[in-house]
Amino acid sequence: MIDAETCSSDMDALRQMIVQHAGDARVPRSIRIMEDTSDFFRIEYDDVLLLGGRPYLMRNNQKEGRFGIDDEPKFWVRKAIDLVDGSGKIIKMVFHERYNATVGGIIFDCIRSPRKEARILDKVGAHERFMHGFAVKDSAGNIIRVIDYIRGVNFSAHVQSLNKGHEQYYYCRLKAVMDEFIALTQAIGFLHDRDEKHGDIRRDHIIIDDDSGKGRWIDFDYTFASRQNRFGYDLFGLGNILTFIVAGGDVTVQTLQTNNPQLLQRLREEDMNIVFQNRLVNLKKVYPYVAEALNLVLLHFSNGANVFYDTVGELLEDLMEARDKLT
Repeated sequence: MIDAETCSSDMDALRQMIVQHAGDARVPRSIRIMEDTSDFFRIEYDDVLLLGGRPYLMRNNQKEGRFGIDDEPKFWVRKAIDLVDGSGKIIKMVFHERYNATVGGIIFDCIRSPRKEARILDKVGAHERFMHGFAVKDSAGNIIRVIDYIRGVNFSAHVQSLNKGHEQYYYCRLKAVMDEFIALTQAIGFLHDRDEKHGDIRRDHIIIDDDSGKGRWIDFDYTFASRQNRFGYDLFGLGNILTFIVAGGDVTVQTLQTNNPQLLQRLREEDMNIVFQNRLVNLKKVYPYVAEALNLVLLHFSNGANVFYDTVGELLEDLMEARDKLT
């Protein structure tokens, strides 16, 4: 493998690697070789990052989609080009974050953990429903995750592109989308069976792979702790995605105020999402043709729920039964 001393003494060879995999016009005038990512703000575009003796040409930051901040740069997550084989990579450096989330009266302590993501990458291996990659330590001992770049669109955009009118979407498209979601939910069950959690289940954390056409989970670096339900936070995340799927998008208080204010007056607090209070879960009140069995699954994730799902298996049992009853 390559080390910093070798790169420094053979810049011509390094430049040739950049020419081969990025193009002649992309070769920087001065190549800076980095090995320590402790201060990730120092890692700049066109730097060459050496990880485990392998050089990566650093590109742009990734963007954050959490909490509706779609364009906030994640400075610790960078696109890169593997200068050995030319493949696209996502380099995830160490960034620590912690916050509390309360759902249905249950308090979850949410923590960003590079070590946990590294462990899951190893456990999922080549599983087709997850992102692939490996962990390596930089020169300072930081756990860096090197992820294979997935070309495709996120699940949110995919679902919304299918919904040209809800009734047609419900009768013509929903079964196929539900089948995809069931497979993705089974993949989360795969994690839970191995004593792991995804930790940050959101619809933008599913990418529809251009090559396979299948959805793949990304971003496993959050973990959470709760005394009441070990996997509860993952299950609430699945419920949010399921509601989005059945609606073909979000049905919010704001959209109803604009498009159907009469209906808004008939809604009650228990009809709303237990996590996002402005999102409707009791979709049958807006779309009366939604099957009762499917709507009952959704209501497990509403403010009016008295019973929650404890396991992925329980959710899948009800979900597959509801799917089979769709006309």
